[in-house]
Amino acid sequence: MSRVKRGPHMDPRSGFAKEREKEALVPYGLLKAARKSGQLNLSGRELAEVPQSVWRLNLDTPEEAQQSLSFGAADRWWEQTDLTKLILSSNKLQVLSEEVRLLSALTALDVHDNQLTSLPKSIGELQNLQKLNLSHNKLRELPEELWELRNLCSLQLQQNLLEHLTQGLGQLSTLDELDLSGNQLTELPESLANLTSLRKLNVSHNKLKTLPAGISAMKSLKLLDCTRNQLETVPPTLADITSLEQLYLRHNKLRLLPELSSCSMLKELHVGNNQIEVVEAQQLKHLSALCVLELRDNKVKTVPDEVTLLENLERLDIANNDISSLPCALGNMPKLKILSLEGNPLRTIRRDLLTKGTQEILKYLRSRIQEQPDGKTQDCPTAMTLPSQAKINLHAIKTLKTLDYSGKQEASVPDDVFDAVGSDPVSSVNFSKNQLSVVPPRIVELKNTISDINLGFNKLSSIPPDFSILQNLVHIDVRNNLLVSLPEELEALSKLRSIILSFNRFKVFPNVLYQIGTLETILISNNQVGSIDPIKLKGLERLSTLDLQNNDILQVPPELGNCTSLRAVMLDGNPFRNPRAAILAKGTDALLEYLRSRIPT
Repeated sequence: MSRVKRGPHMDPRSGFAKEREKEALVPYGLLKAARKSGQLNLSGRELAEVPQSVWRLNLDTPEEAQQSLSFGAADRWWEQTDLTKLILSSNKLQVLSEEVRLLSALTALDVHDNQLTSLPKSIGELQNLQKLNLSHNKLRELPEELWELRNLCSLQLQQNLLEHLTQGLGQLSTLDELDLSGNQLTELPESLANLTSLRKLNVSHNKLKTLPAGISAMKSLKLLDCTRNQLETVPPTLADITSLEQLYLRHNKLRLLPELSSCSMLKELHVGNNQIEVVEAQQLKHLSALCVLELRDNKVKTVPDEVTLLENLERLDIANNDISSLPCALGNMPKLKILSLEGNPLRTIRRDLLTKGTQEILKYLRSRIQEQPDGKTQDCPTAMTLPSQAKINLHAIKTLKTLDYSGKQEASVPDDVFDAVGSDPVSSVNFSKNQLSVVPPRIVELKNTISDINLGFNKLSSIPPDFSILQNLVHIDVRNNLLVSLPEELEALSKLRSIILSFNRFKVFPNVLYQIGTLETILISNNQVGSIDPIKLKGLERLSTLDLQNNDILQVPPELGNCTSLRAVMLDGNPFRNPRAAILAKGTDALLEYLRSRIPT
């Protein structure tokens, strides 16, 4: 009998051993649960390859079916559900196997934050796919088969190395959201116009010099973000997108404000950091729904009187331009809450007034309105003296760098409070023990100096994404509110060391906390958190204090014992049975040592 010759150094068991090694990173219990739920989350498992057992999950007979066992109602493997959601994010994948086609029932595939340089052609066979996240990889090109996913609603390709997109993109006619930001694109395909269902398009942080004229065909588009490109003009047809609500053109090379005469639903127009010199009346008069007009860091010399016809305008940012005077009628704009003027050579308003905030500036402008024979208003000659802020501790602002408006039981923080800060650097803000239902929007004005904020004992149900602008924050206290989640944008808080989330309504440990590597203290007691991810938690190498008391944790994962940076772990008041109270009473070191001893080998 002849035998197949093998190389002199080849181990006949090496392929099997390698596959077993991959399988070990995916516990069989997860696969078993996935057969029942149709969902499998394998994020953050250091996977360099995806095991065969994952790709063949819908095909292979489970292990328990190969044994002589009797099955209860909960273990009827033959009633398994095909996998519909697969999460492979935050691993070390460089390629995806062509066998991804075997998971034909997938509706959501997430492989963001890997090292993918290409995609398999077979991805086009996933005809049920609706959501595909390929962001934060190393993709330079995309296979034509990708455009065959005709049921795709969300495609995320941000933070890759794409330089070119083919016309096939236009075949994804059901797309609702497309994110191409953070690539190397110099142009967009004309077929983009075929995406008539698209509502959100993000092409920021690329190298675009123009936009396709056919963009006007995108009749459902509500948000268009072209921030940080090389646009010198935008096509006039952009005005034909009547559904547009938010337009971002910041950090480009525009010399003129775009004509948007038909964009009657536009609420936000951001054109800061360009080279715009003139704002003409006809460019504004049709924008009746506009709430935000941001023109900062341009070369604008005058503000037309017609800006006062924007009755819904809440924020006007014209900072850092060449404006020397303002229409006094600005003072009568009914909804204007934020007026940013710093960095302009204003001759008609004294500098000390500019530091007092929007409401005092508007009050002054109103006081200077004088009717002329021709019906026009004259420019404002001089500033007026402001009343003192009696309810605000100015001494604390100047000497302690603290803005304190706590214990007032107020539903909002008056503008006077922020106006009192002026140009003084404030490092600590205390708005606790009020009735706040939203974070005061003007808090972002303190972004350059604020390091400590206390919003505890209020009625906050959410934290806004732009809270991430406060990048100098070191401590956050939002205890005793109504919070259920935190925005992912908080990952940008690269100096944050402690956060207090106790006595809120979290049912899930906020995922963004795993991404903030500077955290030393997390207090999230008295919520409804059901579990924690010890693998992600181990990534917080500076974390020393973790308070999870009085939550709904049913099982303490043994891998928590590997989080050796922890010096204090509080778990009392949870419904788990193991570890027992006697172990908890011995302290953190004993607890972690016990948990390590329970890790399966």
